[in-house]
Amino acid sequence: MTDEFTHAQEKTPPSQPNPALKSLEGLVGDWTMELSNASFLPHPSDTAKGSISFEWMQDGAFLLMRMGDKPPSAPAALWLIGRDESAPNYTVLYYDSRSVSRIYEMSFSEGVWKMWREAPGFWQRYEGTVNQNGKTITACWEKSRDGSTWEHDFDVTYTKLS
Repeated sequence: MTDEFTHAQEKTPPSQPNPALKSLEGLVGDWTMELSNASFLPHPSDTAKGSISFEWMQDGAFLLMRMGDKPPSAPAALWLIGRDESAPNYTVLYYDSRSVSRIYEMSFSEGVWKMWREAPGFWQRYEGTVNQNGKTITACWEKSRDGSTWEHDFDVTYTKLS
């Protein structure tokens, strides 16, 4: 390798946050999460609680949503959010402790947060509403086998701690 190539690898990204992600800055911080009405829980009335956090990566180049334990424990899921500045929607790369890997499209505008994916045999969509003070997000996930007949998957509520 040339010295020029090695030197280029050592450079860090600019310290200015990605302006294409500015509308997501209210998500940054620690949150609690409560799942309910989930088809995968033992009883319909059961709830599952956990934690999530949003943090900037690479000085604001990307937003990372970490669901589950923070390091040093292995996280339950990671969601890496970015956006092409010329496109209206975000791209979300998802990976979890089951080794499930997915790519979602996402929008976030006027207090409404949406994510969706169209994959053969397993389509998904999510819609959340951010309350006026930005401290609670109430959302629902749906799933479909064909993209036309949808069924409820689970509800989730996020409450901001910091």
